Amino acid sequence: MRNRRFVLGSGAALAGAMMLARRAPAAALANAPLSADERALHALNRLGYGPCPADAAAIAAQGAGPWLERFLGEQLEPRRLPQPEGLSATLAGLEVLHLGQAELLGRYREAVKAAREARREKAGGMTPDADALNAVRDKVRPLVVQAGAARLSRALQSPAQLEEVLAEFWFNHFNVFAGKNAVGILVADYEQRAIRPHVLGRFRDMLGATARHPAMLIYLDNAQSVVAGYQPPQRARRLLDQRPELKARLPQGLNENYARELMELHTLGVDGGYTQRDVTELARMLTGWGLDSRKALVGGSGDLFAFDARKHDTGAKTWLGQVVKATGQAEGERALDVLATHPATARHLAFKFAQAFVADEPPPALVTRLADNFSATGGDLREFTRTLLRADEFWSREAYQAKFKTPYQYLLSSLRALDLPPANPQNLLAALAQAGQPLFGAATPDGYKNTAAAWRNPEALTQRVQLATTLGQRSGVSPQRLGATLGASLSEPTRRTLAAEPPAQQVALLLASPDFMKR
Repeated sequence: MRNRRFVLGSGAALAGAMMLARRAPAAALANAPLSADERALHALNRLGYGPCPADAAAIAAQGAGPWLERFLGEQLEPRRLPQPEGLSATLAGLEVLHLGQAELLGRYREAVKAAREARREKAGGMTPDADALNAVRDKVRPLVVQAGAARLSRALQSPAQLEEVLAEFWFNHFNVFAGKNAVGILVADYEQRAIRPHVLGRFRDMLGATARHPAMLIYLDNAQSVVAGYQPPQRARRLLDQRPELKARLPQGLNENYARELMELHTLGVDGGYTQRDVTELARMLTGWGLDSRKALVGGSGDLFAFDARKHDTGAKTWLGQVVKATGQAEGERALDVLATHPATARHLAFKFAQAFVADEPPPALVTRLADNFSATGGDLREFTRTLLRADEFWSREAYQAKFKTPYQYLLSSLRALDLPPANPQNLLAALAQAGQPLFGAATPDGYKNTAAAWRNPEALTQRVQLATTLGQRSGVSPQRLGATLGASLSEPTRRTLAAEPPAQQVALLLASPDFMKR
């Protein structure tokens, strides 16, 4: 306990220094190019989740320059990197990755039905109480935990680190909240099929995949959006006559949630030049985009997206200054085509990408080059990413350690530096929740912030010191080995400060240092 108090006290002092740590570099270094070792560590921290001992050994054996050249080439071609056997075994054992959308939604509905029946037997009512809702969560939570285990295992063990960082970025861009209805049980499928296949592919393909995925259709309510005056089929009306309490669950009319976020967050940006009327018209164009829920009800299989022409608004529409002809599902697809290639989308994505990978206030010239590349290549995200990696701004002294780690990045980089496997995913997921960034837990469509202002506060820093203490005690890693792994990312003042502290506390203090909290 005394050691823990010592680390917390010393770590708090280091964390306090973190509040003042973002200063301009010393004059002697301000314009100096990064050394080869610094470039290698910069790549590991920005294009992955930090160095592990194997990375440090490879850099030492190959030389930082040759290692970095090979690393960058491999990261842009992740399919060529063999997956570790341990990671393959872990993913193979996660049931949630091998179930289809209909099966997943079917399990959720079975849980809801069982809870409703239990409630009805208990009190004669129809609305599930807290106990019934908890019973639903208990039945679906294991699959949500498996989704988290898959993400954490890949991020920690995959050699395709850039792919993992891009999966995090694009999932956050097209955020869905696991706490809403059936989204949690579908979130693994959403990441695996709507996000991951496209992170180095075409933006339009990712945009379409997210638009049609049941997780997004449920989260932003487009599955409930129908033309005004819509009447359910006669079979459904007969059921409603028998069970009028089900009427509240039927679509009630036009829902603009998805159309608004599609333009404001996913494509054009808040300053993209659209109006409220454009939101309404786009929502009308997307009516009928929903789910074939019958597959889940009868134990079917396969994908759930379905276009229902009966729910679609066939009236005249004018969107972004264009007259839209009534062509059913093709109206929505055409809208996605327009949004994916719009200049405002290129600018919006370029800014977010540069902010996530370079600086909280990204260089305007870099944003312009990224936007130009996006437009010129038709949204080719491999070339978009390659443009970033070739940019002088990315490799500048000013960008080096200029980003502050989110709780997710801090946890992963700590585990990788200590070479600790994700032995108990539930504990790691709990740690993220406690730090304010539960995995798949951003309730609002804009996802989690990646800027220092969102995460650099005294309470959050104290939580990191506590985590550093726990991991330092658990790891058994020597401070010398950890220092060798982190290499050039540790400043000489930090090394001198830690050398004066008791050896038993040095690992925890190093993880709590301002240097380690930056990337």
